[in-house]
Amino acid sequence: MLLKKGSIGNEVKLLQEFLNIGNDGIFGSGTEKSVKEWQTKNGLLVDGIVGPNTWKAMGLDEIVTTDISERVTDLDGGLLIEQYFLPKGEYLLGPTKKEYLFLHHTAGGHNPYQVVDMWGRDTRGRIATEFVLGGISSNGKDHKHDGRLIQCFPAGSYGWHLGKCGSQTMHTNSVGIEVCNYGYVVNGKNYVGSTIEPSQIVTLPKAFRGHKTWQRYTDKQIEVLKNWILFIAERDEIDVRKGLVEEIKKKGVDGFEFNENAYYGKVKGMWTHTNTRKDKVDMFPQPELIDMLLSL
Repeated sequence: MLLKKGSIGNEVKLLQEFLNIGNDGIFGSGTEKSVKEWQTKNGLLVDGIVGPNTWKAMGLDEIVTTDISERVTDLDGGLLIEQYFLPKGEYLLGPTKKEYLFLHHTAGGHNPYQVVDMWGRDTRGRIATEFVLGGISSNGKDHKHDGRLIQCFPAGSYGWHLGKCGSQTMHTNSVGIEVCNYGYVVNGKNYVGSTIEPSQIVTLPKAFRGHKTWQRYTDKQIEVLKNWILFIAERDEIDVRKGLVEEIKKKGVDGFEFNENAYYGKVKGMWTHTNTRKDKVDMFPQPELIDMLLSL
């Protein structure tokens, strides 16, 4: 859980009680000042933001990270939706009519909570997707987040997750899922230099965007991704068989390449970020992912 100026809720009250200041549950200028003072006294980065390191130093990390029962809702079909929302102001409130579903991967670590925390404290603006899907750590030892999907803002809201494209309405009228995955692998390492455990590496039959070896999407990620694609399709009345799936049926792995209809938002349905941008690599055409998409 990441808190900063503008955050509201019970976690803010908990923080304020710890700091021995008025506990109205609103993270305002006074709370920010108290946080900075506490961070200064305890040798932490003084940014006024309460993230994992500050929670841990306060001894409150177990409370704010393990008690998730109030954030989890049972859905039809045995799905669980866990809410781990960004601070207010880090996404745009809806509702908007959803007409597209976009698949991304994070080009980052395996922990979906850390992805949301990073979005909450970066300075790029309201960049986010509604859902983030966890994976396995690069060294292959940490599986606890594999297949765990979290929702980081309310249904109907949106973030700027596509960058430059031919239709701004695709930002406002789309749902995004980020899959935790570093992407391409060179000499056994990802782009930040971390070694990828060999069992997590897949070699594609044909190079995609200049690379044949990638960190594989896990079996659990693909299974959960399918369930959530179908859930979003029903919830938002999006025909997920339009777009990417149609292109795969016509072109095989080349269905993941840039597509003008996707770039200009002419075909409503499901696409990947690579369909709208020639400079992106999320997602890549792993055979197991293709099989799942064709089974929808």
